[in-house]
Amino acid sequence: MLTDITVEQALDLVLGAVNRLDDESRGLLDCLGGVLAEDVSADMDIPPFDNSAMDGYAVVAADTSSATGGNPVVLKVIADLPAGYAPKSPVGRGEAVRIMTGAPMPPGSDAVVRSEDAERGEGVVRILKGVAPGYDVRMAGEDVRRGEMVLKSGIVVRPGEVGMLATLGRREARIYRAPMVAVLTTGDELVEPDEPVTPGKIRNSNLYSLSAQVIAAGGRPLLLGVARDRVGTLESKVRAGIAQADMLITSGGVSVGDYDVVKTVLSDLGEIIFWRVKMRPGAPVVFGRLEAKPMFGLPGNPTASMVAFEQFVRPALLKMAGRTRLRRHEVEATLEGTVKNRMGFRNFVRAVATERDGEWYVRASGAQGSAILRSMVQSNSLLVVPEMAGRLQPGDRAHVQLLDLPETE
Repeated sequence: MLTDITVEQALDLVLGAVNRLDDESRGLLDCLGGVLAEDVSADMDIPPFDNSAMDGYAVVAADTSSATGGNPVVLKVIADLPAGYAPKSPVGRGEAVRIMTGAPMPPGSDAVVRSEDAERGEGVVRILKGVAPGYDVRMAGEDVRRGEMVLKSGIVVRPGEVGMLATLGRREARIYRAPMVAVLTTGDELVEPDEPVTPGKIRNSNLYSLSAQVIAAGGRPLLLGVARDRVGTLESKVRAGIAQADMLITSGGVSVGDYDVVKTVLSDLGEIIFWRVKMRPGAPVVFGRLEAKPMFGLPGNPTASMVAFEQFVRPALLKMAGRTRLRRHEVEATLEGTVKNRMGFRNFVRAVATERDGEWYVRASGAQGSAILRSMVQSNSLLVVPEMAGRLQPGDRAHVQLLDLPETE
């Protein structure tokens, strides 16, 4: 078991120990947010036929070349063609078909005159503006060609990809499975949010904040509730969780107190790879394997557990779900205010980052105690203070992890 390692060393060990999960077939809407596990090619041209891009008149462009508002060209209207219907006859010289958006272009026509550039008469239309061949015509295959690979394995499915799958004739697709994560909090002091808070008790926020982080990272939480500070109770909960899930997260009981039994139980049941990371907050992190599945023992302090989750658990979940971008987007920002740091530890300061005129600026979001959850509520980023940095001054440049940007890879 390694101890007191750097953030980089810890993350390398975590990512080296987790693997991408298998894939499954999902209906279109259930694909949203997942990672595509197959290449998808077009079974036909899209659009499948030349069609009108606007409501107007399908014409032979050469007939309209001289048309102006003062000298309109008069064409005979031989048919109306709404979307969803095939043309019944070709368009000849001196003729036009009134056409709706999306309707197939009639044979012989090669352009569309918009309704606002025409005046309808009795059986005729007066063209007020000339058009060139191809004007307002969506050509067959201009979006996608038959046989073309349109969606590649490994991309995150967004609303656009869902629409494209439907366009390609798919009702379902292969998606890497979302990790099921068993979440367990520990401690005799914990009560549920709606229970009375008697002397010595606190509400169990970690079960819900960590489960919310699991969901935000694309996983599915399995809430195991609370295990009291008893070895037998904890072992039972841990065994039940790991049997049902792809990963186990515990919160609390990983420090060095007499009642911090989580590390002992995890060590007895599985393999601990490391304990303690040179970071603030969140130093007493446990990581290992139990029945070949990753397990994390996170600190009990609310912000410490959430920050540790961000640095280690979230990248692991993303990798398991097939993602390729595993870290938050980082920017370099100018510091507004003073930030202290304990030498030898990487400090993750809950912060507010703003972009002004193309430049990023950052300030601490408030008090930074590891039990102060409000600093997470008020923050949108984590200001990363290097291990060997002491006090940072206003105007210093610093790296910032942005927490609120959507990930697309």
